[in-house]
Amino acid sequence: MRQFWKLLHFTAMAALVLAILFMPLTTAVSVPSDQIFQYIEEHQNEYVQRLKDWVAIESNSNDPAKRHLVTNMMLLAEERIRKLGGTVEMVDLGMQELPNGNKISLPPVILANMVKDPKKPTVCFYGHMDVQPAKIEDGWSTEPYLLTEKNGNLYGRGASDDKGQVLAVLNAIEALQKHELPVNVKFLLEGMEEVGSTGLNTLVEQRNSTFFSDVDYIVVTDSGWLSNKPGITYGTRGNCYFFVEVECAKRDLHSGGFGGILHEAMNDLIFLLNTLVDSSGHILIPGIYEAVAPLTEKEKKLYEGIEYDLDQIKAKYGIKEFRNKTKEELLMQRSRYPSLSIHGIEGAFSAPGTKTVIPAKVTGKFSIRLVPNMEPSVVEKQVTDYLNKKFTELNSPNSIKVTSDVGSKSWLSDTNEPQYLAARKAIKRVFGKEADMIRAGGTIPIATHFQEVTRKSIMLLGIGGPDDAPHGQDEKISRYNFIEGTKLYAAFLQELATV
Repeated sequence: MRQFWKLLHFTAMAALVLAILFMPLTTAVSVPSDQIFQYIEEHQNEYVQRLKDWVAIESNSNDPAKRHLVTNMMLLAEERIRKLGGTVEMVDLGMQELPNGNKISLPPVILANMVKDPKKPTVCFYGHMDVQPAKIEDGWSTEPYLLTEKNGNLYGRGASDDKGQVLAVLNAIEALQKHELPVNVKFLLEGMEEVGSTGLNTLVEQRNSTFFSDVDYIVVTDSGWLSNKPGITYGTRGNCYFFVEVECAKRDLHSGGFGGILHEAMNDLIFLLNTLVDSSGHILIPGIYEAVAPLTEKEKKLYEGIEYDLDQIKAKYGIKEFRNKTKEELLMQRSRYPSLSIHGIEGAFSAPGTKTVIPAKVTGKFSIRLVPNMEPSVVEKQVTDYLNKKFTELNSPNSIKVTSDVGSKSWLSDTNEPQYLAARKAIKRVFGKEADMIRAGGTIPIATHFQEVTRKSIMLLGIGGPDDAPHGQDEKISRYNFIEGTKLYAAFLQELATV
């Protein structure tokens, strides 16, 4: 009997020791408490005011005359990070040469650190502080650079893309710091995203062995949802942009004097453009689909759970009919398969009224969205060879030239990586529903570059709504997305410490 009580006493003591040992770990990495969410709720008006201050800066990177405002925006973001206790390096990217030959300074890039504990994982957030041009005469219903709240929405240029999303992360960190920031956080913020991120790729390569050396995860905030259901983006398509130029004369000609007696450049170009896709949208260029990965049952299931109302989308954009009949087919076509779109013809008469001119030279513009395993250089050769072959079949004496911009590769991540699991848990906690797992149809070159250079886990976790109109008139973010999105980032950072 005495042996039994000794054994019982030993077992109880062992259990107590184990409980004490694991208690700090469990407490430190627990998901955000009600107090943190409450703090965010209580400070939401302060967060909206901060966004108002940020939106007020016309950080339009398209206009060299406003470059100083982009720099001012970078300084404001630096100030906010420093107030949260972060260390900031303002990296000088040098000069930019403009088309007219003049040179101006590029805005600095922010490289920031918050908490440096080698025992904790490190996540780096990427975002941008520059915006697209906006004027009220473009059709805005409010002043673009005066954040205006109407019907639960916060209207202003950059409210969603990307100032509001970056600010939500910083606000989440502030709330967590009232208790504990459970992971190390870094920031890379730039001011030239809207015009191609000049100088950023080189900086990422230069700092890969230093700034990124201890980074475990990279999160891009510059993204949105397909519907009102929160989503996580794990892939994007790439892009190749093409120009096909046809020339028939040294100068424009009168159709009365030359119509019918020569091979017109416009006719040749229309013929060529008409050979690119068939009536179902299938690309006719040989070899284009050879690199496309086959659809697996596991991947197919991801599309089934996504919230996407075809009728609602058609009504919103005035589309009469989609080529695809089901939601799943449409989502796959817009994200995991390549597509070809014709964008315009340069050199043709397009003004109102009539003009009986035969253009001497016309240039057709089209692009192909790329999916994983499609190499831009290979696609460029396939397109060039095909168009030259088709032009030869025309027996036209005109000249043809096919060129392309530097292509961007697609990007695809593994949705079972730890940060994806953390993000899904965070969305479930904050919104009470499972996350949509999204492959975007567009292109985000920085995601591809991060993946290729750093070899880190990349994820797009944004809080933009499906109708935020980034780049368009009346850009906005809803107050709901802004505040609940702040909770999401807080929950994500804590969940990340547990995976």
